[in-house]
Amino acid sequence: MEGNNLESNYRNLVINPGSTSTKIGVFENDICIFEKSIRHSGEDLSQYSNIMDQYDFRKNVILEQLDYEGINISKLSAVCGRGGLLQPIEGGTYKVNDIMLHDLQTGYNGEHASNLGGIIANEIASGLNIPAFIVDPVVVDELADIARYSGVPEIPRKSIFHALNQKAVARKAAHDAEKAYEEMNMIVTHMGGGITIGAHKGGKVIDVNNGLHGDGPFSPERAGTVPAGDLVSLCFSGEYYVDEIMKKIVGQGGLMAYLETNDAVEVEKRIATGDTYAEEVYEAMAYQIAKEIGSMASVLQGRVDLIVLTGGLAYGKTFTEMIMKRVKWIADTVVYPGENELEALNEGVLRVLREQEEPKVYPNDDKEERFLYGKRI
Repeated sequence: MEGNNLESNYRNLVINPGSTSTKIGVFENDICIFEKSIRHSGEDLSQYSNIMDQYDFRKNVILEQLDYEGINISKLSAVCGRGGLLQPIEGGTYKVNDIMLHDLQTGYNGEHASNLGGIIANEIASGLNIPAFIVDPVVVDELADIARYSGVPEIPRKSIFHALNQKAVARKAAHDAEKAYEEMNMIVTHMGGGITIGAHKGGKVIDVNNGLHGDGPFSPERAGTVPAGDLVSLCFSGEYYVDEIMKKIVGQGGLMAYLETNDAVEVEKRIATGDTYAEEVYEAMAYQIAKEIGSMASVLQGRVDLIVLTGGLAYGKTFTEMIMKRVKWIADTVVYPGENELEALNEGVLRVLREQEEPKVYPNDDKEERFLYGKRI
């Protein structure tokens, strides 16, 4: 789709709700003119029995902050919220509609603060008679059918990953390589509190590990793939409740389990002072990431144009070097440290406003075919 509005001026508000904060940004085209992370105290949040009850509170705090900064919301072109735990959908920018609002409000795929993003965006946009969007939520599902099989029909593999940052960085890497994202084969590795590694082919993520509580490398606070039989034994040992097992997998796994910290900077300081155990654990995490990258190289049948490392852990030069020494034979590796989710949300909206892409309709019509117990339904 050719862009016809590249010269037009757009001002967009983007909203990214987290568990204890709400990040907001106002962009003038590609330039961020205001950014703020609004912290919510435990006292503020404790008065709400669930996340959805925080809706009015968070919306009002956003509007109050914009008013305090003297930002005239009547000049906005669009509002975009972080996509939540929706139905599995293909990547892209989606206009908020009634079905989406219902799924966000009822927690279709679970309760998470990001579910508030589309709802708040829609409420603010409706009052201004402008469109509301979401971009690349974590439930983006572009898996090849063959990638869904796990070996246990009742447990198909799921696509839950850092879609927003993976897609944004993949586009940036393709642009820097002077190619279109849709023309490249890339392996994109997001390395944060959770780690996801995706095989990007022709603009689609055809395989990726489930970084929430599924498979893949261990991370600063998640266990990743663990020996299944031993996990079953642990579950039925009588020593743990369900929530205690889940904490071992998400929150207290990975670096937290081995080193009692999820802070990579602290780990590197320990290594610098001669802590050989910390060094071995740290390298084991890099080793598992490299192993997963090798796995995704086989998904792409060895035809890999680029390996991309991104996320907070990509700031660590020592850590990225540990990975690159194991994967450099596959393809060139580029590093884009950190993740700018507000910028990624704005870029998704701009592609629609500039008519470079059509806004997608939720849910995808082509997602009518579902997998249940490993079988198409």
